[in-house]
Amino acid sequence: MSERSADPARLYDGNAGLWRRTGPSSLSDFTGRPPVLELCGGVAGLDVLDVGCGEGYVAREIRRRGAARVVGFDLSAQMIEQARATEAAEPLGISYHHLPATELDGRFGAFDLAIAVFVFNYVAIADMTEIMGRVRRVLKPGGAFVFSVPHPSQHFVHDGRPPFFFEGSIGYFSGRDQRLPGQIHCRNGRVLPVQSVHKVFQDYFDGLAAAGFTSMPTVRELTVRPEHLEIDPDFFGPVKDVPLHVAFRVTA
Repeated sequence: MSERSADPARLYDGNAGLWRRTGPSSLSDFTGRPPVLELCGGVAGLDVLDVGCGEGYVAREIRRRGAARVVGFDLSAQMIEQARATEAAEPLGISYHHLPATELDGRFGAFDLAIAVFVFNYVAIADMTEIMGRVRRVLKPGGAFVFSVPHPSQHFVHDGRPPFFFEGSIGYFSGRDQRLPGQIHCRNGRVLPVQSVHKVFQDYFDGLAAAGFTSMPTVRELTVRPEHLEIDPDFFGPVKDVPLHVAFRVTA
């Protein structure tokens, strides 16, 4: 199996060391993760679950912002090892667990907030709906779920140049559930392999409804901001005005 077509666990086990960082590095560290944190709002005193936490980049930031308890889990054993190594070197009191999101249950208790940062682009629509339902069941009444995904149109409006693209030729609707290999670049020149199992907006809304969420989600379409161009116009310029990601917040 090639890395391009590898399952997510194998993809991230093989590249876990490339993701370990202490500050923003990849494109989405600037354009995707900060808006997710904005949608989370004030987290002081909250119990927070990080679904697909990777090496713990967002979990650490949530904890630094005052969350009372942060639990992270991920499909990739090597990403969890990276997260635990950082926790051992700089203890924040975060617990990390090797667990597929489709096996989430009540073993960690209930949460005020759950986040899933670029997780659903690695699973099929049916698995996404299953995970959403499991998240819904571990949220406290009134708890929030915040997640981000690649923008459904990104593959169709961008010309395939760095710093972010997916490869392959599919139809917007007929290509649903097809896995596309891609790359996201870092400002230091590092290249990270990524994937996207294509979905359209309706899939996210239908999944949330099937999972038992009844409130209207807040939706943010994310792209390069003016402050990014001021930092590094050469890096961010090629995707200026391109729909890159979408962030959702929904309340239980």
